[in-house]
Amino acid sequence: MGKNYWMVVETLENHRITREMGYKMIGFGQPFRRRVQRMQRDDMVLFYVNTIKAWTATASVTSDYFEDFTPVWQPTTRGEQYPFRVNLRPDITLEQSQNIDALMLAPRLDYTKRWTPEDWPLAFADRLHLLPQKDYRLIESEMRRASGRMGRPQKRRRRKPQGQPQLAGAAAVVQGETQGQ
Repeated sequence: MGKNYWMVVETLENHRITREMGYKMIGFGQPFRRRVQRMQRDDMVLFYVNTIKAWTATASVTSDYFEDFTPVWQPTTRGEQYPFRVNLRPDITLEQSQNIDALMLAPRLDYTKRWTPEDWPLAFADRLHLLPQKDYRLIESEMRRASGRMGRPQKRRRRKPQGQPQLAGAAAVVQGETQGQ
């Protein structure tokens, strides 16, 4: 499990770019360099789109911090770049109709308690936040429920018995008849 729980705040356009890349990487500008350097493998990342006030996806960090000045995302201020990056593995990705509405959930978070309930969006003004695990898990559980992944058991494959070939269909019936069954 992750050591830290992060929330990335993106514009709708930059989120579209991140989504089209399959949530495989995220980059940040100079003001967030130290925070990005703190990110470690297996940290958890939550995506929040500020223009629609919704959570859209989760991912796990799969690399150490690195620098790459190749343009990927649209600058939100003049001359802004996002060279301080980590690689990711997507965990939960929601369809637009499944996005978690922050207007309903954000006022319940411990992270937003410093603000009055009507001013909670101020808590998400920066681009990168370190969240309490409890808040991350609450949002993640809502995302799992919205995506239909809540409580769905994983399918297990049956293993073939050692030393005996697996017979299928008519071949199994024929073998049973020849053995006098």
